[in-house]
Amino acid sequence: MRAALGATVVVCAVMTALPGAASAEPMTVPGAASDRGAGVERISVATDGTQGDGDSAGATITANGRRIAFASSAKNLAPATPATGQRVFVRDQRTSQTTLMSTLTPPIQPPVISGDGQYVALWGLLQRDTTTFLSRVSSASTIGINCSGLSCSQPSLSTDGRYIAQVATFSRPPSRQRIEVQDWQANHTQTVTEFGHTVSARPSISGDGRFVAYQDGQAEDVFVWDQTDDTSADPIEGPAKAATLVQISKDGSKIVYISGSDTYVQDERSGADQLVPNVRGVAIDPTGRYLLYAPHDTNGPSLTLRDLETGTDEIVSNQPASAGTDAVSAGGRDVVFHSTADDIVPGDTNGKSDVFVRHLY
Repeated sequence: MRAALGATVVVCAVMTALPGAASAEPMTVPGAASDRGAGVERISVATDGTQGDGDSAGATITANGRRIAFASSAKNLAPATPATGQRVFVRDQRTSQTTLMSTLTPPIQPPVISGDGQYVALWGLLQRDTTTFLSRVSSASTIGINCSGLSCSQPSLSTDGRYIAQVATFSRPPSRQRIEVQDWQANHTQTVTEFGHTVSARPSISGDGRFVAYQDGQAEDVFVWDQTDDTSADPIEGPAKAATLVQISKDGSKIVYISGSDTYVQDERSGADQLVPNVRGVAIDPTGRYLLYAPHDTNGPSLTLRDLETGTDEIVSNQPASAGTDAVSAGGRDVVFHSTADDIVPGDTNGKSDVFVRHLY
């Protein structure tokens, strides 16, 4: 079954409704909105610049910084937006166009945009269960992505959007879960691991689909699965620490995890950890060099970007702000975040949470 955006039928099987990744436009940095220079812009606005009449949050950015996906309850950002519930939008910084992605279901969690900006994945309800929906940005057509369980959730996309790592849960109420990688174009699924519990097991996939970092929320361990030999090594943090996954970089070189009050950035090849003490890691850029973090000290900036090679920091926001994974473009040029502060940009009078992008150079 297939359904385009706006149809009344919700898709529950994957076929070939969306064009393959081979037709995707190349991901290039030239022409990205970051060429405007350093500064901050509000993203959760309509194409004509009208500010949203509802809360916006959960932003995710492409590798070249051109496109930003976010969730919003605003009803005035794009034509045909449903009157109730949150929806997913994409803002193209080159064209200043804001596009509604799907009316099929409100998202349960923030959306995820592929690194090349061609696809957006969201996690929403399908009758009593949840599923992953995939929208093609150029046409806003949407399909559902199957998994082996009753519910599919927590998608993570490869750079070209072809591979989706997600969690499948079984039985009702759910009693076990499986992390899978779906090649939706070939309709092929690989199992990464399975747990006999439903404590958080959120996956994060590398850009080429080779590596999947994931956590065992019950054991408080983080693992990395390698598609080439279908294996997962021992917990990357070792036997002495509890760990929570943040993200694997899209080039597969770095894995960010939190242990206690500290953040660690592990080199995938050497296994060496770089300690970033007393901060909460939030995201890492696609090259693995720039770490977005939130200091535990609330007297300073709320979000800071660190160059892991030089150890230098750039303030992203002094005002209270939040961000998620996939919030940093390649080379640390752009960072997306959301905030209720009304003094980040001029003319912010809606009294709502808005999405912003900080251009650092």
